[in-house]
Amino acid sequence: MVLAAGLGKRLRPVTFEIPKPLAPVANRPVMEHILELLARHALGEVIANTSHLGDRIQDRFGDGSALGIELAYSEEEELLGTAGGVRNVADFLTGGDEDSFLVISGDALTDIDLGALRERHASHDGIATLAVKKVPDSREYGVVIHGSDGRVEGFQEKPPAAEALSDLANCGIYAFRREIFDFFPDRPFSDWAMDVFPALLDSDVSFYVHEFGDYWNDIGSLDEYRQGNFDALTGAAGVRVEGEEVAKGVVSADGPPPSGTEITGPILIGRDCEIGAGSWLHGPLVIGDGATIGPGARVRESVVLPGAELARGTALGGAIVAPSRS
Repeated sequence: MVLAAGLGKRLRPVTFEIPKPLAPVANRPVMEHILELLARHALGEVIANTSHLGDRIQDRFGDGSALGIELAYSEEEELLGTAGGVRNVADFLTGGDEDSFLVISGDALTDIDLGALRERHASHDGIATLAVKKVPDSREYGVVIHGSDGRVEGFQEKPPAAEALSDLANCGIYAFRREIFDFFPDRPFSDWAMDVFPALLDSDVSFYVHEFGDYWNDIGSLDEYRQGNFDALTGAAGVRVEGEEVAKGVVSADGPPPSGTEITGPILIGRDCEIGAGSWLHGPLVIGDGATIGPGARVRESVVLPGAELARGTALGGAIVAPSRS
């Protein structure tokens, strides 16, 4: 299951008119990178919950066949929470012969080896396996405390460094056995961290961590969103980037940029862009489909979203540029 029902408030203005799973990373929706990750690991039967602007997610991905998966949807008129949305489609997740199922965020960027997660989950008889990654600052994440055997012993929510008992972030990527649904509260809305995981600890039910070193960025802020774009562009995140390298470090979907521009990679230029004469573009820089860079503009280390327009002579650095709101 792909969780895709969040509001993405912390990513505004990027998410004013699109849901966070459609926020472009390297000019493709972040959720598209996740769906391709599932397809690469032969996890082809997928369901996604949607809510805020969910019709746009369905319009973008349809039945998933273009990405090599079978994609169904669960629309939530009222948000059911990170766990409640999963329970809402329990019949889909437990209807086959498989003992377990995967839950993954549709609005985070990762190239995690899901095969390794599957192997870790199969190596123990616990009810769940939580993917965790070492992070430099515990104050930004919920962290997971575990024993020497990897069994989960507790959680801390964004603890200061002096109080942190772990530096392993809960990445919102889980493998569950079907018995997990026995530990949900008796109400529609439920949350993994607030409801289900505490119930497992209270009942002394074993579940484990899987620590991974692959790329992961929860895109929880505008700075992280910008960095995620740069990491996809430079290859630090192992995701597909569309386009042809038309000059050193310059990838374009529509051929070489016009003459009379000064360009230093790494740069990704989308389709149907207008780049004015005399402009200076310095990477890392992602220019979205249909964007306009005015003549003489100077742009560096930024993400220019699809349809955004920079006026003649604009000077811009370290920014995210959204199109004017309709």
